[in-house]
Amino acid sequence: MPEEEKEAEVDSAVAPAVPPTKSKNKTIIMVVALVIVGLALAAGISLFVVTKVMGDIPNGGGAGDEEGVGKRYHDPGVFVKLGDAKEGILVNVGGPRSGKFLKASIIVEFNPGKKAVINEETNSLYPDAEIKVNDVATQFLRGTSLEDFDADKQEEFKKQLKDALNMALGSGSVYDVYITSFLLQ
Repeated sequence: MPEEEKEAEVDSAVAPAVPPTKSKNKTIIMVVALVIVGLALAAGISLFVVTKVMGDIPNGGGAGDEEGVGKRYHDPGVFVKLGDAKEGILVNVGGPRSGKFLKASIIVEFNPGKKAVINEETNSLYPDAEIKVNDVATQFLRGTSLEDFDADKQEEFKKQLKDALNMALGSGSVYDVYITSFLLQ
């Protein structure tokens, strides 16, 4: 009898060993399937988010800017500093008797697609466009009242200068205006 018990123990030891191997294979298959489903779900969510974000970006920009639309995405512009390359612009402001002077470094981002304004080869303004830009900027700065130079009104000031430049050069010629230094005395 002891031998029969040993055989039964061996048989019982072997019998349960087979189902755990099948169970282990099922577990591995289940884990692999869950990983694949998780990756597919993550890829789907990522695709949705990217297409949703990319769908919100307007095409073109600059040329078709409308009031109230906000910032638009556009091709990189051509940056040009107004006035003297070192000094920037120096003008008297607030009227001829105010005795106030403004020294500012103003950089304008131009639309490279405007062939009448930007020379493609040199990435600079054509001479006639440069004269118009400097004239408009100088007249705009000289005609601005001292109260409009407040820091609170800087965004409105830049928007008005951009609009004045676009009016002189053609709609969509100027993407944005940047002020890098500003000294009013």
